[in-house]
Amino acid sequence: MDFFPSNSQIQTENSISRFQAAVLVGAPSYPNAVAWSDENLIAVASGHLVTILNPATLPFGPRGLITIQNGPPFPIGVIDRQDLFSDCLLPTIISRDHEPCVRSISWSPVGLAPNAGCLLAVCTTQGIVKLYRPPYCDFCAEWIEVADLSAKLYDYLASISFGEAPDGSLVRCDNREIEQGVQSVPTKEGKRRKANISGKSSSNPYSKRYGQEVHTELDSDSDQMEERSSNQIVPSSKAKVNSVKKIPENSTLPQITVDQYATRSAMLSSLVVAWSPILQSRAKISSSPQHGSSLSLLAVGGKSGQVSVWRVSVPECYSVDQSRDPTTLMLIQIIQAHNSWITAISWALLDSDSSNPQFLLATASYNGSVKIWLAYYEQLLKSSEPNNTSFSLLKEVGTVDMVPVSALSVTVPAQCPQTMHLAVGKGSGFCEVWICNISGQKFHKISPRDGHSQIVTGLAWAFDGKILYSSSQDNFVRGWILNGSSLCEVPIPSNTPGLRSSTVLADGFVSCFGVAVSPGNVAIAWVRNTDVDQLNPMYEARTQKAIVEFFWIGGQQVRVLSNNFLDRDTEAIPGSSEKELVDWETNIIWSLKQFETQDKPLVVWDIATALLAFRRSKPEYVDRIVIKWLTVSSLGSELNSSAENVLLYASRNFSKVTSRQLHLLNIICRRVILSEMKADETNNKLLNMEGVDGAEEEQLTLWINLLLNSERELRERLVGFTFSSFKSRMLVSATNSQSRDWFPVGLTQMEQWVELNQDHVQDQLRVLAAEVRKHEQRLQLSNSIAAEKCSYCLASVPFESPEVAFCSKGHKLARCAVSMVVCPTTPIWFCMCCHRRALKMAPETLFAIPGPQCPFCGILLQRLQPDFLLSASPT
Repeated sequence: MDFFPSNSQIQTENSISRFQAAVLVGAPSYPNAVAWSDENLIAVASGHLVTILNPATLPFGPRGLITIQNGPPFPIGVIDRQDLFSDCLLPTIISRDHEPCVRSISWSPVGLAPNAGCLLAVCTTQGIVKLYRPPYCDFCAEWIEVADLSAKLYDYLASISFGEAPDGSLVRCDNREIEQGVQSVPTKEGKRRKANISGKSSSNPYSKRYGQEVHTELDSDSDQMEERSSNQIVPSSKAKVNSVKKIPENSTLPQITVDQYATRSAMLSSLVVAWSPILQSRAKISSSPQHGSSLSLLAVGGKSGQVSVWRVSVPECYSVDQSRDPTTLMLIQIIQAHNSWITAISWALLDSDSSNPQFLLATASYNGSVKIWLAYYEQLLKSSEPNNTSFSLLKEVGTVDMVPVSALSVTVPAQCPQTMHLAVGKGSGFCEVWICNISGQKFHKISPRDGHSQIVTGLAWAFDGKILYSSSQDNFVRGWILNGSSLCEVPIPSNTPGLRSSTVLADGFVSCFGVAVSPGNVAIAWVRNTDVDQLNPMYEARTQKAIVEFFWIGGQQVRVLSNNFLDRDTEAIPGSSEKELVDWETNIIWSLKQFETQDKPLVVWDIATALLAFRRSKPEYVDRIVIKWLTVSSLGSELNSSAENVLLYASRNFSKVTSRQLHLLNIICRRVILSEMKADETNNKLLNMEGVDGAEEEQLTLWINLLLNSERELRERLVGFTFSSFKSRMLVSATNSQSRDWFPVGLTQMEQWVELNQDHVQDQLRVLAAEVRKHEQRLQLSNSIAAEKCSYCLASVPFESPEVAFCSKGHKLARCAVSMVVCPTTPIWFCMCCHRRALKMAPETLFAIPGPQCPFCGILLQRLQPDFLLSASPT
């Protein structure tokens, strides 16, 4: 069965089958061409472009771009003209691409960019890997390059002479490691390559610090070092032979052998990139990330079979303005993982709550081999040289069968933290799944499925490792359910909330090049190339070369909750069956439960959007889902209580629940239940109930009071923490005057807020406020002056509300959501959900992930961008 609509219906009938789609001007050429970030941005590798989309603003919203430029080769040496057509150099001198294309992309976890967002790693067909950040302070669509990993790798390899011994031979090694830290690469015939290094390596435009010009080099964009298989995906551009210039007599590049050139070129030619999950230090005492303690790993696989592992630390501080701190990254190990091209990489994190968690690295190669590597956090944190042995081979689960592996996907189910699900997609169309018990060293292979007729181009796990989605060049996306020790195909849900089936539409595409699942596991996106023969060659064929489509999967039949929580008495909505609504209810509640853990970034755009779509046709269905979530999350009373009783019970027991649960509740109230009310009106309690009848007004009043009480509880916790931090700091100030601990700001404003809310705050908070006031009077702190000045006229600003302030001349000013002080007119942090602003970051001990986060919504704060520029939408 074909689930895909035709390209001719993009503009006229996209609402029939998909809730949105985006047209691309470039066509993907390699697998895994689409990636969904933890901050709700989508990157698509399409030809010489990387297009960054916000699914909340499609199809006509702003986009980000990364344009791949044709770069110069690295100055690895020169060879004799008579050696140009040697067997090992034929792939090098034949360039198949006139312009470089994007080969691989990968999003970092949140917290690594200077603005606390995600970095994007891009690998090109020239083998170059670079990191990019969003242009949050540059007012442009083009993303900003922050690091060139290939240049750093070249510098390291050149410093150790590419692992070659002084006598011209490669350094001998044991089964995996070399003394200098780089493995030797055996030739196709199994012999060691000879080398003869003379003179100093010259530089190229990548490394101007050497101060030398590059006179002649061969194009290092070699596409193959061994014979191709008919199943390998390669660009179909016409082959082209580059002209070779004569080597000038004054060239400073060393004369090397043919084998040396092929070996060095393979070491520098990258093929695939993959980021690991972030590991946040558990010993956090300040709002600034402890430099080096929170990290993520970036793995880069190349044509030599090596995987270079880079350690990337969170920035020392975050800013909404131009950041001058460079991205901190370090090469910590080079693994000789395979004897052929690295074609796929994936990561997993085990025991994230322990003192020494484990990183699992899965690598796959062109010859069909798949290996799992293991490393511990403490070793990775201490590792400072590439010759360290942080990673060790745990298991080779895939043997050499000469069928290229094109895709990998790894997940660790929350219910089985010591078990890893590994999915392997091959060039033959087969999909394999391995169930790996790491603690027990047990590896079970599920019978492979002939899922596709062509190369598997994408794999994505969903619903805690219970569902696997696969895409292929045969233009199909399939769903597989993991049931015990078997993998069974299940249909992808055809209905979106309240919309018709997509199965009636014709197919107008030729191939699918990747699939990605949303952070909330409610939506899925894939990218497909159009059939240009069916398009108008003058217009559509030039601008609609590919399309990114979004489908709902919240109706997928997955048993993720106990049957005790299911309500079988659900009235069907037109276009959706009763069974589908039960599945939607179960999956949404499960997704909300997953976000209750502190380690998961709070990105619930897909959940909120789906609930809003249902609410338009059946609001009582959405209310029942939220009420049931409150009940199963210990926020409400008994399971069968009325909605009014549940809301009243939750309001009176907020002090017993976690801050993350309150964050989720606030987001649902603002973005779903009270979506028609403006955020500023809700914040200032200026609620407009015009046009609302009595029964509906009473119901809305319950939700509004629930939201206000939840935010009051969170504000009390923030104020109490600030007062306690101030007291603790006063006790240790005499012995630790240079402490970098989080320093409380806005103490006077918080004291005034406590005084204004004497009847609502807890007794303990009033006592803390009195103690802090005594310390302030004794120390006469300069930052505790009560009189604030207007940013426009310098008039005095009294404290009347924690949200807004008015000076004596009537100017309206925003107050900081963290410190309650008056915000300046310069760019500051902004919450996309509650529209509050923050001048100072909240203490990091309140959160489990790095970055500035809203104390009321729990989402990452960002700089407010104009409508014509791309920004993330977590909710």
